[in-house]
Amino acid sequence: MTNTKVAVIYYSSTGTNHKMAVWAAEAAKETGAEVKLVKIPESAPDSAIDSNPAWRAHVEATKDVPEVTLSDLEWADAYIFSIPTRFGNVPGQVKQFIDTAGGLWAQGKTVNKVVSAMSSAQNAHGGQEQTILSLYTTMHHWGAIVVAPGYADPSSYAAGGNPYGTSVTVPKPGEMNEDVEEAVKFQAKRTATVAQWVKAGKEAN
Repeated sequence: MTNTKVAVIYYSSTGTNHKMAVWAAEAAKETGAEVKLVKIPESAPDSAIDSNPAWRAHVEATKDVPEVTLSDLEWADAYIFSIPTRFGNVPGQVKQFIDTAGGLWAQGKTVNKVVSAMSSAQNAHGGQEQTILSLYTTMHHWGAIVVAPGYADPSSYAAGGNPYGTSVTVPKPGEMNEDVEEAVKFQAKRTATVAQWVKAGKEAN
């Protein structure tokens, strides 16, 4: 069987979801998967970015990270998304990219992709779960197979107990209230492993 291919796709304004994506990519590689770490393009105007020094600093610090393309979606057997909450929903940058994938969807090229998602917000009840579920709604339309962490590992409890996907509270840039690294890594390994099972089943048939 050929190696499972995992695209870790993130959007981050001040660095939290970039850090989670890096952890996820490291963990997915440990399963033997071929992994791409790619970012969703920034579409906010400079006036918005410059209003937050941490946002501008992160944009500059990650300028060499490749931007996700539709080819990455087609290439991967599994997607791991890490995205922040925006008013209880996915950021506009994420929605804008997803909306460009209609051609792949129409060709059936998103069917049976294995997907999992993570999120963050400033407040404990700031919409982390809703953001993940909003993304999963799109994934159901894509015909993808959603793989949530559930409570399958103790790390989920230490990270705050979000069964839909690891999430973290970030009151200030760089400050994570919960210890989520192990939960992120468990979720990534679980996603890559399930993708291996799905791929093996497809190749067997």
